[in-house]
Amino acid sequence: MSDEEDDIILSELDDDELVEQMFDDLYDGMKDEIVEGVNILLERGWQPYDILTKALVGGMTVVGNDFRDGILFVPEVLLAANAMKGGMGILKPLLAETGAPTIGKMVIGTVKGDIHDIGKNLVAMMMEGAGFEVIDLGINNPVENYIDKAAAEKADIIGMSALLTTTMPYMKVVIDTMKEQGIRDDYVVLVGGAPLNEEFGKAIGADAYCRDAAVAVETAKSLMARRHNQAGMA
Repeated sequence: MSDEEDDIILSELDDDELVEQMFDDLYDGMKDEIVEGVNILLERGWQPYDILTKALVGGMTVVGNDFRDGILFVPEVLLAANAMKGGMGILKPLLAETGAPTIGKMVIGTVKGDIHDIGKNLVAMMMEGAGFEVIDLGINNPVENYIDKAAAEKADIIGMSALLTTTMPYMKVVIDTMKEQGIRDDYVVLVGGAPLNEEFGKAIGADAYCRDAAVAVETAKSLMARRHNQAGMA
């Protein structure tokens, strides 16, 4: 950032300028500035949902697009996502109070036997940045964790991550158990991780394989829109 930008006083910007500046601050991973921007917009009477969608989701969309296109890399995206979390920390309780809509709800975790979580964490943060509600199960999750939490939270999406070739097959265990229980069609199932590919995702019965966090967001949005359309036609 330039010295001129360092001198910007957020409270002196009008609403449109402030939102544009928040886009830049998110892009640069500036958490304190995002928190300040959210608080200023709240003081000006903005609804929490409008701040989420127009300032935070709007800014993270730019980050996601540049990550997808190879302009930004994982460390920079993690900084941006962390800045987003600062703003979400203020907005989450307010959104809950107002009953604001979300695009959908996702339960995500690394599968049993696998303790890697950087990729999973990035997907979770990018999904939140896109307006999804995310329940992060953490690492080393048996099938019960996914199914029980998805049912309890009335989730729309189950996301599974694996970084080891030895833990990849456990994703099929989860999906097969869902089929046995007659609940497979209740959820969109997304899988990801370095050793996976599209063929593997199809072979185990997932709805989609997502090669990175940006693709996961786009895929989740697309599949949720399709589900909503089908529900509307039913």
